[in-house]
Amino acid sequence: MRIDIISVVPELMESPFGYSIIKRAIDKQLVEVHFHNLHDYANNTYRQVDDYQFGGGAGMVLMIEPIDKCISALKAERDYDEVIFLTPDGDTLQQKMVNQLSLAKNLIILCGHFKGVDQRVRDHFITKEISIGDYVLSGGELGAAVLCDAIIRLIPGVLSDETSALTDSFQDNLLAPPVYTRPANYKGWEVPEILTSGNTPKIEQWRENMAYEHTKAKRPDLLK
Repeated sequence: MRIDIISVVPELMESPFGYSIIKRAIDKQLVEVHFHNLHDYANNTYRQVDDYQFGGGAGMVLMIEPIDKCISALKAERDYDEVIFLTPDGDTLQQKMVNQLSLAKNLIILCGHFKGVDQRVRDHFITKEISIGDYVLSGGELGAAVLCDAIIRLIPGVLSDETSALTDSFQDNLLAPPVYTRPANYKGWEVPEILTSGNTPKIEQWRENMAYEHTKAKRPDLLK
C-alpha cells in the first residue's frame, strides 16, 4: 500500500510515523507513506497557499491551485483508490470503513487547515470525506495520523499476531471483552477463574459473553 499525505505543515506528521507499529510496517516495506508540502506547489514567491474567503468572514482558506497541482502530479504517476479529505463534516470514521480502506492499493489524504479548503477542491478532486469525531482541530494532520494508524495495522504482516486485529473493539459491532495479565492475584483482586482454567472453548465463550455485555452496557447503539 502507498499513502500520500498532503499538508501545509508535514513536520507535524513525523512523530506518529516514526515509532512503533507504523514505523515497523514502513521498515518492512509493507506500506509506503509519503508527505507532500503544499507550499511546494504554490504559484508565487511567498509560497502562499491560502487566501481570504470571498464574501468576507474570519479565517483563511486553502486555495484550489496548489492542491490541484499536487493531486494532479500524483495521479499522473499512478491510479488512486480514494482521494480523502479530513473534515469535521465528513462521514464519521468507523471500523467498517477502515477495513475497506485497508484493502486499497494507493490513497491520497488531504489535510485541511485554517478555515478549510476551497469548495471546488471537494467538488472535483475528493472522493471520500472523513471525520474522526464531532469536534474541530487546528488541521487535518492529527486526523490523518489516526486514520493511517487504523488502516496500516490491518495490513497483513504488520501485526506479529494477525488475529489480534480481528478481536479488537468494533469488529463485529462489539466492544472488546476485559483482558487480564499476571499476577493472577494482586492485592486480593483476582482474575476471573475461567481465564486460568486452560479450557479454551469455555474461555472463548466467556469472552464472547463479556463482549456482548460490555457493549450492551457502554455502547448499546452498536447492537442495533
